Amino acid sequence: MSDIRVLIVDDDFMVARIHGGYVARVPGFEVVATAHSGAAAIAAAAEARPDLVLLDLYLPDMSGLAVLKALSGVDVLVISAARDVPTVKEAMRGGAVNYLIKPFAAAALTERLQQYAHTRRQLSAIGPEARQDDVDRLFGVSGTPAALPKGLSPATCALVVTALREAGRDLSAVETASLTGLSRVSARRYLEYLCGAGRAELRPKYGTAGRPEHRYRWIG
Repeated sequence: MSDIRVLIVDDDFMVARIHGGYVARVPGFEVVATAHSGAAAIAAAAEARPDLVLLDLYLPDMSGLAVLKALSGVDVLVISAARDVPTVKEAMRGGAVNYLIKPFAAAALTERLQQYAHTRRQLSAIGPEARQDDVDRLFGVSGTPAALPKGLSPATCALVVTALREAGRDLSAVETASLTGLSRVSARRYLEYLCGAGRAELRPKYGTAGRPEHRYRWIG
């Protein structure tokens, strides 16, 4: 699969450059254009034909929400200091795939880009028609509590999810156990469940000898 093409829109030239650096460090993503106003963003989207737009809402000539409504055939991840609920709701109604509040760490953007890439891979793998469970996975519906294997608790699962998601990197079962207060065996059961549910991925780490260490990373 080819790299995901990204257009960065921010009125601050330096901030746009920093965001471009963040994106460039994520495997599978490529910055194809940068814009610093609403009109320039719409023109760049038409010319560069990106897959994803990182869109600031505070632009010098028009609201980023107006830009969001004007864009078509492209996914938009809103990046803004705006945190009021009406703005967030309007972005969701406009079709934003995610919303990241400034300021943020590079790991936060990396996580959302990886989640976006994972969703695209899921869509590509489904085929011409989707089943309900395919759609549920795409929209983050985890199913009923009965979907958890016997012996696993929804509350404890949420604890493991939080630890894995907020780590911003892959974790071993031992590290997850330390962060959550669980035993290593229990932590690994939850991690394996999350991998099977498509919300985490297993990354074997090979050393100089012996079996590889199993490490887990949140993908949403």
